[in-house]
Amino acid sequence: MNPKGSVLTRGLNARHIRFMALGSAIGTGLFYGSSSAIQKAGPAVLLAYIIAGAAVFMVMRALGELAVRHPVSGSFGQYASRYLGPLAGFITGWTYVFEMAIVAIADVTAFSIYMGFWFHDVPRWIWVLAIIFFLAAINLLSVKVFGELEFWFSIVKVSAIIAMIAGGVAIIVFGFHVEGGEAVPGLNNLVDHGGFMPNGWVGLLAAFAVVMFAFGGIETIGVTAGEAANPGKSIPAAVNTVPVRILLFYVLTLGVLMTLIPWNEITGETSPFVQIFDSLGIPLAGHILNAVVITAALSAINSDIFGSGRVLYGLSQQGHAPAVFGKISRSGVPWMTVVLMTGVLLVGVVLNATIPEDVFLIIASIATFATVWVWIMILVSHIAMKREIGRKTLAPSAFPVPLWPLASVLTAIFMAGVIVLLGIYPDTRVALYVGAAWLIVLTLAFKLWVRGKGRERAQLLDTTPAQ
Repeated sequence: MNPKGSVLTRGLNARHIRFMALGSAIGTGLFYGSSSAIQKAGPAVLLAYIIAGAAVFMVMRALGELAVRHPVSGSFGQYASRYLGPLAGFITGWTYVFEMAIVAIADVTAFSIYMGFWFHDVPRWIWVLAIIFFLAAINLLSVKVFGELEFWFSIVKVSAIIAMIAGGVAIIVFGFHVEGGEAVPGLNNLVDHGGFMPNGWVGLLAAFAVVMFAFGGIETIGVTAGEAANPGKSIPAAVNTVPVRILLFYVLTLGVLMTLIPWNEITGETSPFVQIFDSLGIPLAGHILNAVVITAALSAINSDIFGSGRVLYGLSQQGHAPAVFGKISRSGVPWMTVVLMTGVLLVGVVLNATIPEDVFLIIASIATFATVWVWIMILVSHIAMKREIGRKTLAPSAFPVPLWPLASVLTAIFMAGVIVLLGIYPDTRVALYVGAAWLIVLTLAFKLWVRGKGRERAQLLDTTPAQ
């Protein structure tokens, strides 16, 4: 064990965190979930990503200000406990762990399907077991090893996205032949098939459930604050890349996709990016795409284990989780949190046999509820912090949010509206039921089992220089 027993190693440098920030936006939500969003909104899905992206950027700026002022592992769970009270911290932390568990199970399942593309006769569970234990071992080594692995995963994903954009633009500009389909590539495809908003405002609003799911996990940047070598510089640098990532990875990429292929030809039976590769006429296109989506799945599972583990560590420090989750290995890793996530994924392997293939939207909507709830808690915690700074005339933050307080309040209202939308549409309404039940269970758990320091607000070190 680490001699200090409760100190995480600050092994993530600016390069690690910057590329984790780049890669966090590229995963199942983009490579597969985008097809569902396109089916609901048509080309207007671009507008949904821009609106949601602006709101997510404000959440990340709020989290960035909190993380730079209080660079602790556990991140938003501890911030909620400090500024909103111990119950809010308990619910926020465990809801994030819940979110990561659901998404990780989905990503592990996706990985097994992708491997079946190459190895038809090998049972899925073999690949699932292999990757679970491999990534668990990586997360047990040291946070620096995790950072390096995520760095290279992100390089592969970002390079693939840029290559697809460049190839799509080349087809449009130079008129390269596109295999399959009768439509001619061009900007007219964004308006010729029912208009830019073919399903009206109803379709646009319905797409937000999947759109918000795609951005889920981006808050992991805040979790790195407790292990960042220089959080005062690395966190702002990572957060400020959010608008570029949204415009590049989502708006521009999907815009090129729907210019090459009319939105109503995207069936959702496979990743819409398969059609991009096929359009380029690249030899072994399916194999290239499969390698990319496998990388995305591995990166997602890796981040899920890391993020949920660090928040569990923070919960244990607050008395909101068993003390065993606060034990640190000699390499500075909370090893028991990795063991727990490994167990969750193994349960997911068993459950996967009984889950129907069309369960993605259900999983996505439940994850969306958990994600948006965490984001709302980040925003409200931030608002409470800003009010305390003003009330006590404390030193201003080193990384303040823009357009305070209007943008923060409007973003919180928007996020609450997304949760309402989940309940309006029948195919996502189950997320509201599951989410409400989850919050009730957590409230009862806090009342019945949390004692001692768990009933107190978190005490956080303020690293802001005095005036």
